[in-house]
Amino acid sequence: MDDTRDAEAADLLSQLEIIEAQPLATRAEAYDALHDTLARRLEAGPAGAAAPR
Repeated sequence: MDDTRDAEAADLLSQLEIIEAQPLATRAEAYDALHDTLARRLEAGPAGAAAPR
């Protein structure tokens, strides 16, 4: 499980580095898209978790 978390953290850092290298207007759009992606993942919850009743 730690390998998965490490890979996800490395992927996020790579995405942030790519975003930071872009012009300001493009960065804003990219951060907005990244926010939406992370929000969807957070709302989905952990994989395999039972839904609250």
